[in-house]
Amino acid sequence: MKGARHDLYKLYISGQDLEKAISILRLKPAHLKKLENLSPRRDTRPPRFGDLLVDEIKEIIPESSGEEYDYVYDLEVDEQSHSFIAGDGILVSNCFFFAERAGYVYEPSVEEIREMVRVLRSMRPVAGNAVQLTGGEPCLRDDLPEIVRVIKEEGVDFVQLNTNGIRLARDFEFFRRVKEAGVSTLYLSFDGVSPKTNPKNHWEVPAVLDNARRLGVGVVLVPTIIKTVNDHELGEIIRFGFKNVDIVRSVNFQPVSLVGRMPRKERERFRITIPDCIKLIEEQTGGEIPEEAWFPVPSCTPVTHLIEAITGKPHYELSTHFVCGAGTYVFKDGDRMIPITGFVDVDGLLKYIQDVADKIKSGANKYISALKLLWKLGSFIDESKAPSGLNIKRLLFKIFIRHDYSSVGEWHLRSLFLGMMHFQDKYNYDVERVRRCCIHYLVPDGRIIPFCAFNVIPEIYRDAIQKKYGIPIEEWERRTGRKLSEDVYRRVEPSE
Repeated sequence: MKGARHDLYKLYISGQDLEKAISILRLKPAHLKKLENLSPRRDTRPPRFGDLLVDEIKEIIPESSGEEYDYVYDLEVDEQSHSFIAGDGILVSNCFFFAERAGYVYEPSVEEIREMVRVLRSMRPVAGNAVQLTGGEPCLRDDLPEIVRVIKEEGVDFVQLNTNGIRLARDFEFFRRVKEAGVSTLYLSFDGVSPKTNPKNHWEVPAVLDNARRLGVGVVLVPTIIKTVNDHELGEIIRFGFKNVDIVRSVNFQPVSLVGRMPRKERERFRITIPDCIKLIEEQTGGEIPEEAWFPVPSCTPVTHLIEAITGKPHYELSTHFVCGAGTYVFKDGDRMIPITGFVDVDGLLKYIQDVADKIKSGANKYISALKLLWKLGSFIDESKAPSGLNIKRLLFKIFIRHDYSSVGEWHLRSLFLGMMHFQDKYNYDVERVRRCCIHYLVPDGRIIPFCAFNVIPEIYRDAIQKKYGIPIEEWERRTGRKLSEDVYRRVEPSE
């Protein structure tokens, strides 16, 4: 690997050479036991995808670290999950494409997607009005603009695109068509600020942000956080967001979900929780974003209750389980980061908002109640500690009372929303959390399935559904006139 620019590489090799690699590498006994029944899935060599294609393994010469085992590695062998956790050394994978491994391609047609969205829009008492397109990688579909357009035609207000951004960085015209079709925001994978922590799209992110700027598309940065891999960069990720706050609206941290069978020692090595991340953020921001700045997601329900009381109509109530997520708003004032709790008594304000909502629902005049709220708002705000030039009282009033979405936009131009979402796995599964889930999958058979049921029990939901509605690779290639391998991205890294 002469001339290597970072320490994490994905090596794609054939099944036969995977066995050879295992015999050469000095693996830990627990990992060797895990691989006892491994057999090659194919003799052919996959097309290059990612960093390096190993044509043939002859020898592996480590740089001695003085440790008993010279590699930090992960071996992708879990046939159920089709996925892996990237370590910070050498990653060996015999899965170059989920589709190739599964033997089929799951790509619902535009009309199937329309029918799924119609199910969402038929929900009562509140019709669903937000959709995220995810994958895989949605930008591999040339008909993505048409998909977005159809979703908007069905009455969806907010369409978010979950992407690695690679095509959007390289194909401005495609990005423009996606935006004009109605995409509201990018949900952009962003696992760190260095090539080592973010090999997936480190080199492409600047171009994605530049193109998003030109088109006026907001961006949510989405780091998957893995202990010992990228948990040391949480503070720098937030600072990166603020450097691009003109286009970055949020950073949504996702502590890793551990898939496949994994010994306890390995789970403890990678496992990180929402409280862990919050503590690290406090440390890595020099205390500017302290632990007490964060609130569980359902804390915002009083705001929903107030809007319902004033409008007389039901609205979303994000009453998800308190363990599932947390969030806060952070403002920039010069070189300082100031969380909303630094100048607003958020606890007191939320309690007062709930009290106003209860009184209106009990018969109090909503106009008089709104005026009282406006008068009272100032008592919860310490303007001497607020960021300079920010009229927080005016913004809150326009958001709560007038439902002025331009004010929401103004709010986001001055702040970053920091979120945490910890999806479940089989080691921490809680049915009560699933029952209160607020993120669901739409599937072709008309069901709406909670995220952590769909992904954590794949044999019942995800894999079974995708296999039923997928088509064989050969059939997909015949229909599209393309080879699956044509979607492989070959990066040419810039020279230093």
